[in-house]
Amino acid sequence: MARTMPPGRSFTVRGVAAGLAVGTVICAANVYFGLQTGWVSIMSMPASLMGFGVFRLLRPHLRFPFSPVENVLVQSVACGMAIMPLGCGLVGVIPAMEYLLAEDEMGPLRLGTWQLIAWSIGLCYFGVVFAVPLRRQVIIRERLRFPSGFSTAVLISILHGRNPNSSKKEMDAAAKGGFASLVPKEEEPPLLAPGRDSLDTEPDDDPEPTAAEKSEWASNMRLLLACFLASGIFTVATYFVPVLRNIPIFGSAAASTWLWTLNPSLAYVGQGIIMGTETTMHMLLGAVVGWGVLSPLAKKKGWAPGDVDDWEHGSKGWIVWVSLAIMLVDAIVSLSYVALRPLLGPVIEPRVKKLVERLQGTRLWQRLRGDSYRYSQIPSQDHSHDQGSSADPIEDRDDDSVDGNKEEQEEEDAPPNQRVGRLTVIVGLSASILLCVLTIHFVFGNLVPLYANVLAVLMALVLSIMGVRALGETDLNPVSGISKLAQLIFAFVIPQSNKASVLINLVAGAVSEAGALQAGDLMQDLKTGHLLGAAPKAQFWGQVIGASVGAVLSAFIYRLYTVVYEIPGDLFQVPTAYVWIFTARLVTGQGLPYMAKEWAIGAAALFACATILRTVSVNKSWRKWVPGGIAVAIGMYNVPSFTLARAIGGLFAWYWGQRLKRSSTPLIILASGFILGEGFLSIVNLLLQSLKVPHL
Repeated sequence: MARTMPPGRSFTVRGVAAGLAVGTVICAANVYFGLQTGWVSIMSMPASLMGFGVFRLLRPHLRFPFSPVENVLVQSVACGMAIMPLGCGLVGVIPAMEYLLAEDEMGPLRLGTWQLIAWSIGLCYFGVVFAVPLRRQVIIRERLRFPSGFSTAVLISILHGRNPNSSKKEMDAAAKGGFASLVPKEEEPPLLAPGRDSLDTEPDDDPEPTAAEKSEWASNMRLLLACFLASGIFTVATYFVPVLRNIPIFGSAAASTWLWTLNPSLAYVGQGIIMGTETTMHMLLGAVVGWGVLSPLAKKKGWAPGDVDDWEHGSKGWIVWVSLAIMLVDAIVSLSYVALRPLLGPVIEPRVKKLVERLQGTRLWQRLRGDSYRYSQIPSQDHSHDQGSSADPIEDRDDDSVDGNKEEQEEEDAPPNQRVGRLTVIVGLSASILLCVLTIHFVFGNLVPLYANVLAVLMALVLSIMGVRALGETDLNPVSGISKLAQLIFAFVIPQSNKASVLINLVAGAVSEAGALQAGDLMQDLKTGHLLGAAPKAQFWGQVIGASVGAVLSAFIYRLYTVVYEIPGDLFQVPTAYVWIFTARLVTGQGLPYMAKEWAIGAAALFACATILRTVSVNKSWRKWVPGGIAVAIGMYNVPSFTLARAIGGLFAWYWGQRLKRSSTPLIILASGFILGEGFLSIVNLLLQSLKVPHL
């Protein structure tokens, strides 16, 4: 018999409304930051935190209490919106089509607002629907950890006064647990207690908070508001004093010639906190190698004779090929491991284990050893959990026993009436695929053949499986590499003689990225709901609603920014748009700059080894010392000013967690306030720019 649902309503109108409100702020911030750096954050933990804060303020006026499962709904709707700027290609592939596509490549294309909306709507559904059948495989059967989804579930438990087990072994068991495994058994009554016929009031399920809890909550909300205002005020100040965004750190010569400046954005610091120490340090390594070594070398040797910040002839455009090679090889190696592991794992893994055991006796190994640290830690009273991976494996049931016992498998999932029906999945997936194909044809007409549209969607579904598995095992969704892999495959499908081959290549990559991104990152939300006992059906419809609103809103915000600001420009450099267009030109046969090929091959070989080592050492403490390919590549193609502030945030997270041994909940609040403050107050800068208010 399936487990009973935890108390609370999984789907409510007020939960959807709160999720849309929170998601609107995050979505607007993601368009803003995405056009700057190509990086966006779904911010699942801040979304659940803000949802909790909203309902805490409204507590005296609620007809029934705000429960953890309703918080999951708020987070699902908000994340469905937050993912759309990247999922719809509005921070990468669309700017590439509109501003970087050459005339002989059937461009540039200036899409109308309705075309943007149609494109976004077409891409926003099929990944969401495809996540439903994948959920049963990766969450119910294989019980992959999905570290960020697990961390969010623990945070929600803590916010609502629950204290899950906190030893490393118990937390690892919880991460792979069944339905509602983070809900204490004494809190699993039926939805309606005996003798009650309404859930309008549930006084026993929502006890009055203690004075200490009220004080802590008020303190956290004050911190969030203070950080929001500080970041917002600084954002508005940068409009009047633009130099605040580019402060020279090695002198004016290094700033003007080699682009070594610091953008002391509090939002970037907050993003660095959420990204974590390991990722930001690898990004910093990429910035140092790219802009401190390769850029001067390419300039001095005459490989990139133009100005450093020239994408076409300068070292800025030269080193992007090296970063692109790193991203491609990282994706190919990671996805190959995920795809081939079931077949080759029993043969390869024992040999790798023996090699590691031999290395452990070397002197270099002893120097590299140390306690691992990866943000985000979610505290449970006096203990914390490592998001990146679990330290100790647990004794778990055999996968065969789970797959082979239907009754036991039922116990690990929600009640049947709370799941998404098979007919809904079949109809929804068919309709979403058809919608995607038709909207692409509506936007691009005969420039993109119908067979290419269909093939792009089908390929996106296949690549989504790899992305979801990689995310579940490593907490990294390699969507950048997946899209580049799709571009590479399409280079063999579309003949180079086709004048629109570059455009078709961009469309194929965008569709694949959309599917992998939505199916993967929304699976984190499904993992959160699974552990807390939320109804999968409620989450699914919440994600559909969030995706629908987010797609339209993202298109409007993107068009607003492109009307007011120069793109590409100093504020919005759209670096990922250049990565998209360069990849399309590379795979369609237009070649590389002088000596870029040799350095790209060398970097690819080096990071192929690094990615293999990172892939087979997920639970090892020394893994943090092996550079991550995606993070290094991001540090390379973004100018240093975008990386340095994030590195500061990552170091602060390390100091807070490792040295001060403090609870990370206030740190999440601080980072959330910083990010949302700049993302929201950037609208003021947008208005000032549109009114042509002069700078100081």
